[in-house]
Amino acid sequence: MAPPAKPITSPVSDAWYPTLALLMLSIGLVVTASFFIYEATSSKRNRSLAKELITGGVASVFLGFGSLFLLLSAGVYV
Repeated sequence: MAPPAKPITSPVSDAWYPTLALLMLSIGLVVTASFFIYEATSSKRNRSLAKELITGGVASVFLGFGSLFLLLSAGVYV
């Protein structure tokens, strides 16, 4: 006989969703702002593709997870 199935649970407590959403969205917006400032203030010859890709990737990850936790805290389970 098979053992009874364990229910699937989140690795993060539901009470942490709003806090994580606020924290990650704030970090993502700060990194996005620094990306825009870097693009606006540096000349075309001084720009670094690696720095742009890393900054954009970090901002994307934080904004993505922040949006996920915001949806989860609002009760939209994706």
